Amino acid sequence: MEKMQKNEKLDVRDFSLTEFYGETDYIKSAAKENFGIDYLFPWQRLVISNIIEAFEYQKMLDIIQKSGAEISVEKMVELEDDSFCKGRQIVLLPTGAGKSLCFQLPSLFLEGPTLVIYPLLALMSDQLRRMQAGSLGCVLFRGGMSFEEVEENFRALENGTRIIIANPEVLQNENLLSRLCKAGISHIAIDEAHCVSEWGDSFRPAYLGLGNVIKKINPPVITAFTATASPGVLQRISEILFENQAHIVRSESDRQNIHYYVRQACAKKKEVLLLAKTEHRPMIVFCGTRYKAEDMSRELNACYGNKVSKFYHAGLERSEKEAVEKWFFESKDGILCATCAYGMGVDKKDIKTVVHLQVPETAEAYIQEAGRGGRDGSVAKAILLWSLDDALAFSVFPSGSRKAYMREFAATTECRRRVLLKALGAFEEAENCACSGCDVCEKKTSVADWQQTFSILKKRRNYYSETEIENKIISDLNKKALRLIGSNIWTHQDAVEVIKQLKNSGKIEADNFLWKGKLRVVKKKISP
Repeated sequence: MEKMQKNEKLDVRDFSLTEFYGETDYIKSAAKENFGIDYLFPWQRLVISNIIEAFEYQKMLDIIQKSGAEISVEKMVELEDDSFCKGRQIVLLPTGAGKSLCFQLPSLFLEGPTLVIYPLLALMSDQLRRMQAGSLGCVLFRGGMSFEEVEENFRALENGTRIIIANPEVLQNENLLSRLCKAGISHIAIDEAHCVSEWGDSFRPAYLGLGNVIKKINPPVITAFTATASPGVLQRISEILFENQAHIVRSESDRQNIHYYVRQACAKKKEVLLLAKTEHRPMIVFCGTRYKAEDMSRELNACYGNKVSKFYHAGLERSEKEAVEKWFFESKDGILCATCAYGMGVDKKDIKTVVHLQVPETAEAYIQEAGRGGRDGSVAKAILLWSLDDALAFSVFPSGSRKAYMREFAATTECRRRVLLKALGAFEEAENCACSGCDVCEKKTSVADWQQTFSILKKRRNYYSETEIENKIISDLNKKALRLIGSNIWTHQDAVEVIKQLKNSGKIEADNFLWKGKLRVVKKKISP
């Protein structure tokens, strides 16, 4: 770009990238040359263009200010508005829509490096591996690094490395932040930005400090990316990161290739064993705790062999995590039992089934984790296991609240996809949704363990004691298991759990009078 003369009239076209790259499609060319990608989705192009153009505009305004060149007030206002609009974005793209490319590709055109903030070490390591295997130079800052490792990273930045990976906690280190402020960062990208709302107010206070990090670095462009965010979550992201001033770029929220199913089950582990046989793999089973992830993996291996399943959670050593990630990434029929530590952004494209052993607290969390499936564009199933205890636990949340949406999703007699879209605030999209696959719209039903038990008791009221019905359902359900997977998997403990949940839900009770100790179905009271 030629040096401007003082008082020279300026035009936005003087700062266009076409000046350097000609009239060709430089974004498409860069995608092909550096990432081997022939096609960009329209939303990717929009976000990438916004980032590059916002940087251009900000650079132009800085040059104008330093040069003293004249520009009309109207043009200045127009440029400032455009720069702000495109330079402060919250981007909602469905899982698998290619968010990473939206900050990786622009980094090739920006003068300084791009700082990418991730929530999880597993995700940071996964992205570092992918970027190093590609054409982008990349460094990673995390807790516990040695002095030599930090210095090596900064030498790499001085030599032109384009991407910096970090998490919110390490950026609270004032010495590191001070050095990053001097690195000329052009763009801050916050991936999985819904964590700002989900975790910032609870156990990850460092997320609340990201606003201060952004202010200190003060880059020309800031972009927050997420696949799932309700209006309330969007508001919180905007408040913490952008002081309530951000432009929202939203694509369609629906992933048509993910088909949603709810399976009723009280003995959920046994249901997972059946699904492992009947559903396509690779499969992820999301578990609520580390213990449950390990326990579920052991059950699968006991049933199908020791090489079928592995577990993954935040308590593993880094080498253990990397070994599990490598195994699952290469597996064509493996079953990974994982906590949310694996959930966000890890890019195994061919996952066919995602099962939730425990119910996520919010629809956003569920959609995020269900979105691990079908990232190659093929059809994938997302199966939520829902018990009578779950119905009881979620019954306390008022209708319309964020946590109530999972109850509505599980209990709806209408399209499940529409419930999820409404939870994200995409009401118009929900209204016009043509369901591509859910068990309600497909009219696919299955008989749950508790439903089978309830039906028996309804037919033979006051006939079975608890011990007798337990023996009955163990026998009946093992016949089904033997037919499907060739082994008896139901135990006395499973039967006890079914009866307990039926009693806790108020569906059955023990007679205390004429038929003392015998079980019966509770009659519904007729309201006056």
